[in-house]
Amino acid sequence: MKKAWRFHFVVLLLLFGTGLRQPANAQESQSAFSKPPAPLDTEQLVENLVRMNRDRAQALRSYQGSRTYHIEYRGFPGTRSAEMVVEVKYRSPESKEFTIQSQAGSQLIIDRVFKKLLESEQEALEAENQRRTALNNDNYVFTLVAYESNPTASTYILAVEPKRKNKFLYRGRIWVDGDDFAVTRIEAEPSKSPSFWTKNTEVEQVYVKVSDFWLPQHNHSVSRIRLGGRAELTIDYTDYRITDANPLSTLQASR
Repeated sequence: MKKAWRFHFVVLLLLFGTGLRQPANAQESQSAFSKPPAPLDTEQLVENLVRMNRDRAQALRSYQGSRTYHIEYRGFPGTRSAEMVVEVKYRSPESKEFTIQSQAGSQLIIDRVFKKLLESEQEALEAENQRRTALNNDNYVFTLVAYESNPTASTYILAVEPKRKNKFLYRGRIWVDGDDFAVTRIEAEPSKSPSFWTKNTEVEQVYVKVSDFWLPQHNHSVSRIRLGGRAELTIDYTDYRITDANPLSTLQASR
């Protein structure tokens, strides 16, 4: 039983590497949002989102940053935790170099969860995986849920439904900046359960603008398993440095 628990614990946590999920009932209340008419309909919004995502991906050639991974597990057969600090170097289009700076806590989590998350992230960069998981009409159905506007910013909220099951796809809601047409927040759940033992998984990811680019800032993921356990993962992204990029305005002007 102990060996079986360890195996399924590792499998369910691997899906945390997607960094994406949302409670099904998140943000159901619209009272928090003002209700001006949205300037763009769903089709126009998604068109701008896809175009700007493509332009930013083409412009961003390399960056560096730091991450702190932390997991707390409580439940059968006991409590475990671990933390790992990693330096990341990204180079477009398919290269990420990870250097572990420090690690502490459960060696099982470090070896079989944290390091697998890094492998999964590298796998997601492969060209075919990027094509099959891009945030576009080929992979998702989009529905405009709400529009929020104030004197300093505007935000669209979209419901997203994957068109197939894939460990890198998710269902939930995304928040899109009305000026940059960039995703600033995601609340979702994986489209594909990592294991029979997983009852549900919920993920929230927040992005921060660094120069012209929106990069992950914080990820909070919670998974509950059928034996009554609860695993909580946080990833904090810090110290971003854009080391090579084309001017985004040049790309926009050339369309």
